[in-house]
Amino acid sequence: MKLAKIFKNGLIDENPTFVQIIGMCPTLAVTTSAINGLGMGLSTTVVLICSNIAISLMRKIVPDKIRIPAFVVVIATFVTIVGMLLKAYVPSLDSALGLFIPLIVVNCIILARAESFASKNGPIESGVDGLGMGLGFSMALTILGAIREILGNGSLFGFALFGSSFEPILLFILPPGAFLTLGFLLAGFNKLRSKKA
Repeated sequence: MKLAKIFKNGLIDENPTFVQIIGMCPTLAVTTSAINGLGMGLSTTVVLICSNIAISLMRKIVPDKIRIPAFVVVIATFVTIVGMLLKAYVPSLDSALGLFIPLIVVNCIILARAESFASKNGPIESGVDGLGMGLGFSMALTILGAIREILGNGSLFGFALFGSSFEPILLFILPPGAFLTLGFLLAGFNKLRSKKA
């Protein structure tokens, strides 16, 4: 499989959020703003790339009986590193994302890619797959967060977009707003994909 196709696969064809509809907990919970969505997406991307490469490198030496626990240990290692880096260098984002950073360990996107791709392919292909899937997830979370922030706060990345007369629709920064926004985005993304097909 060519690297460009692997990358496009994660970004568009098998986008974790818009096509596979996996990783919904952080998708719905942390996307109250575009910066939260981007931060969560990029954190997940780093873990995906690193864990995919590590799992690909050790795929032939890990016995099948302990494959999944070994994958979880590798993923947990990289999640811990990302969590420590966020605490040290971006504490505001770390506090905004809260518990969802450690929960990257059990994010089904990462374990699914480890099992279905990294354990069967070489390190370069696995790294590109992690990058594509991670950026696809980041794109989805950032778009969802941006829409919710614009409609619910009248801002984007914390900068006010409208004057003082703007009446925000508070529903969009509440949990029901996440479901509504995601539903419309899923419909739009699938409509675009069906037109191309």
